[in-house]
Amino acid sequence: MLSRQRLAYILDRVRTEGAVRVSDLAHDLGVSDMTVRRDLDILHERGLVEKVHGGATALTESPLFEPGFVAKAGLQQREKEAIAEAAARLVAPGTAVAVSAGTTTHALARRLADIQGLTVITNSVRVADVLYRTGQGQQTVVLTGGLRTPSEALVGPFAVAALRSVHVDLVFMGIHGMTVEAGFTTPNLQEAETDRALIDSGRQLVVLADHTKWGVIGISSIARLDEADVLVTDDGIDDAARESLRARVGQLILTRPRQRGARGSGLTVVEPAG
Repeated sequence: MLSRQRLAYILDRVRTEGAVRVSDLAHDLGVSDMTVRRDLDILHERGLVEKVHGGATALTESPLFEPGFVAKAGLQQREKEAIAEAAARLVAPGTAVAVSAGTTTHALARRLADIQGLTVITNSVRVADVLYRTGQGQQTVVLTGGLRTPSEALVGPFAVAALRSVHVDLVFMGIHGMTVEAGFTTPNLQEAETDRALIDSGRQLVVLADHTKWGVIGISSIARLDEADVLVTDDGIDDAARESLRARVGQLILTRPRQRGARGSGLTVVEPAG
């Protein structure tokens, strides 16, 4: 494998997994640890990764940083499950919804699979897969075309063109970050354009974001905070953020994640919509 091919492979692994170890890369690439360390030195000098002891990590502070689906799926799992459960309660049987890509919207999709008669438009490979495999036979699932991103969203002109011709009741949007100044953001320019097309297709916008998204800024804005009809988050968000969100979004739903090991299906909603 050529040097530039190794560099591309390593960079893709870092962006997808969030962090890599020298020993793992050396094994997978069939090269020495020294060769991997030299490659990491090059990527570090170019500002593409952060070298750490024994490996490298992604530059999480960069507005261009886009972790892969697998890397994100392991974060804030209980919060995402609570948010998804609360969001699913907003969906009535027989309606049409659009669902963006993301790990929280993926958790929502598992719950949408039990709702009869839905039509679901999505640009998420993962969301479509869940609904195709486990959804009700009466559901209609439409997956847009487009270029695939690290978060497994389909984006670009093909996706945007498909979305311009549809009209749905609710749009469920996952995001990378949110602030008062930048609104809802993403680290992918083409994904922002596709997400805006998703928003335009719906009567109401429901944003799903756990508390760690507050204060994070991606390179491109998707929408202002006041464009969200509903924001579903968890009670880990701080008081100042809650007040900022209450003053701007249409409705705020705060959920309380279940304690580890807890059983049962009851969801605690700290602050309901309305």
